[in-house]
Amino acid sequence: MKAVIMAGGQGTRLRPLTSNQPKPMLPVVNKPMMEHIIELLKRCGFREMVVTLQFLPTLITNYFGDGTDWGVSLEYTTEFAPLGTAGSVKNSASFLDETFLVISGDALTDIDLNQVVEFHRRRKAMVTITLIRVENPLEFGIVVTDAEGRIERFLEKPNWGQVFSDTINTGIHVLEPEVLEFIPEGQPYDFSKDLFPRLLEGGYPLYGYVADGYWCDIGNFEQYVAAHRDVLDGKVKVEIPGFRMAENVWVGEGVDIEPGAEIRGPTVLGDHCKVESGTKVREYTVLGHNVVVKKDSFLHRAIIYENSYIGNGSHLRGCVVGKNCDLKANVRLEEGVVVGDECLIGESVLVKHDVKIYPFKTVETGATVNTSIVWESRGLRTLFGKRAVSGIVNVDVTPEMALRLAMAYGSTLPVGSTVVTSRDASRAARTIKRAIISGLNAAGVNVADLEVSPAPVNRYAIRAERAEGGVDVRISAFDPQSIEIRLFDEEGIDIPESKQRDIEKVFSQASFRRAFMDEIGAIVFPPRVLEIYTRSLLDHLDLDRLRERRFRVVVDYAYSSASMILPVILGKMGCDVLSLNNFTDEKRVTLSQEDLNASLRNLSRLVKSSEAELGVLLDNAAERLYLLDEMGRQIHPQVALLLFIELMGEAGVSGNIVVPVSVTSQVEKVASRYGSKVVRTKVSRSELMKASLKDGVVFAGAGSGGFIFPSFIPTYDAMASTAMLLDALSRVEGPLSRHVNALPPIHMLSTEYLASWEQKGTIMRRLVEEYAQERVDLEDGVKIYMDGSSWVLVLPDPDEPTLHIISEAESDSEAARLIAEMTRKINALVSA
Repeated sequence: MKAVIMAGGQGTRLRPLTSNQPKPMLPVVNKPMMEHIIELLKRCGFREMVVTLQFLPTLITNYFGDGTDWGVSLEYTTEFAPLGTAGSVKNSASFLDETFLVISGDALTDIDLNQVVEFHRRRKAMVTITLIRVENPLEFGIVVTDAEGRIERFLEKPNWGQVFSDTINTGIHVLEPEVLEFIPEGQPYDFSKDLFPRLLEGGYPLYGYVADGYWCDIGNFEQYVAAHRDVLDGKVKVEIPGFRMAENVWVGEGVDIEPGAEIRGPTVLGDHCKVESGTKVREYTVLGHNVVVKKDSFLHRAIIYENSYIGNGSHLRGCVVGKNCDLKANVRLEEGVVVGDECLIGESVLVKHDVKIYPFKTVETGATVNTSIVWESRGLRTLFGKRAVSGIVNVDVTPEMALRLAMAYGSTLPVGSTVVTSRDASRAARTIKRAIISGLNAAGVNVADLEVSPAPVNRYAIRAERAEGGVDVRISAFDPQSIEIRLFDEEGIDIPESKQRDIEKVFSQASFRRAFMDEIGAIVFPPRVLEIYTRSLLDHLDLDRLRERRFRVVVDYAYSSASMILPVILGKMGCDVLSLNNFTDEKRVTLSQEDLNASLRNLSRLVKSSEAELGVLLDNAAERLYLLDEMGRQIHPQVALLLFIELMGEAGVSGNIVVPVSVTSQVEKVASRYGSKVVRTKVSRSELMKASLKDGVVFAGAGSGGFIFPSFIPTYDAMASTAMLLDALSRVEGPLSRHVNALPPIHMLSTEYLASWEQKGTIMRRLVEEYAQERVDLEDGVKIYMDGSSWVLVLPDPDEPTLHIISEAESDSEAARLIAEMTRKINALVSA
């Protein structure tokens, strides 16, 4: 008789153990579950077996081959889409021309299958379902039989009022080949839900055989651990690999147990394991092949897969560690922890109970992990930086990479979505954007291409066109060799970290959606977007007062695409404008720091010589601006932030003002004059933009020259900021310098502290502990408030192995003292 082993299960409830391997390949005492099933079938006389596959089939076929090593013959059938339990057997119909047995490849049992077959033949049944008695049948399908074993009814997961029997379906069936005629071909069909009720209703002979022996449906982590315990306690008859020694300790070949190590059974040590002195390996621990456990560690009810390393002084209890993992010294894994394959757990990490860490993750040294880590690790940090995906053109960011990024982004959006694209005037941005458009189209996403356009217009068009997102490509500020790819969400703001993780997951796994021919995205070129943007911005201004005021302004466009729009806006406002570099040049799309300083000096000279009231220089993306007053003095970005708040307040505008935790506390002082409330956010552009969308927010800004007017658009926009500044100035008296001089002074300093990735977590944790009794803000980093209005912020850099130390005090000297004091404190924490 042939046997069909159903081995297509994904085992989603056992993730992360099954994240990168099919459930039947999960080891139980160092053997895949399916191997135990094959050995059971062989003991019962089965030699020919058909294995049904679906999820990661090659992992099974590569391991078992044709079955020769087990003394059996294996054939395989693969489903390209899940067909259900009965559908998968139907898919194997060409191998089944006589009575056959069906058994799951991901359960653990020692039921005597010969007795099931004999019962089936005695009853002349069409179907015999193997049943077993359980204490709590609520989670299983109950089968009710008469005295002869003929099935009378099925109950799928009953409540206690429906429990008329304690016999449940084990998933082991003996079937006659004519049963296959009742199973539709090529569509999902289930034994318990579809086929058996249909046969029962038709009056066919269905019988249930109540078996003795052990059976466990390993459906979750608790059952997986319990199965190991039952094997080691001898409750199930399976072959445990290794030599059985005293106290039920099974030892494989080449095991090295140093003097002073304590092994207490029942325990399994796989081939070539090493257990160093001072280590205690307690009951129900299973070490896979080539596992190394260093000195003075403690393991109890721990299951460690092959080729993993456990560092000195580690403490593991009731947990599972996947293969090829590296646990550094003094790691502690609590009850219920599951660590996926190929993870790196740093020194002194504490992983709290029931946390799941998915494969290929890195946990920083000294971290305490309270919640599961599902998405990609720090190893993917280079994909998304602080603001964008960036790198050297054609080295880090190539057309191939851009294509894959776009396909990953498109795969996270619905088929038929629209994404707005834009770029600067450079050839590099054009090349990369074309690759992005191809990737989006290939994923079934339409593209509305603005061609050369400022980033704020892209963001505005997303909302105007009701698109699902946007992509902007341009040369990086101050670095003409690098390029940035920025992704926007449906609100036109930078995509959040959660969306970045979704994209990174698809990108790293190359699990791109590939659209069918009729789903390939289209490319359109939206008409009049610049006109609509301009008209919408002008609607937010008092044009009559502005035209009457007739400001004199000097604007340096720095060869940006803002030169296509802002001159029209300023003209409608009635401004007299002296324009510099007001055209696009593909060879001069960004300024170096030296060029910027030279441009600002030239701008200052022209403002004074032309007797202008304001000087403005815009960046390449038209998102940030540099301001000069009528005396040609540059206004520091943090002072400009206070200036906007002051002018809006004088003009009668009040409400919530959003700023990051890293900007000056003088914001609160100025805002309070006009009844406005300050809301602090993380030092993240996307967080600032997201917070600006909330009700009551009238203004948001950072200390970098980026300002947000949510009533128009919830993103940085240097063109809108220029217009809004002039509108506010038209409502107040006096020149710009008078308002600047009236602002409170700012005394802030910052520095960088080099700290390895491993040190970062330890430093931040110890700082929190050190200042536990002080006033501390943990919105982003650790911000410690000192006497008066002084504070120090320690902020880890998301991209580099550095910490930013920022301070504010009553004077520059006091701010410098605070930084020096914090630097000494961190040095002491690192060396402790």
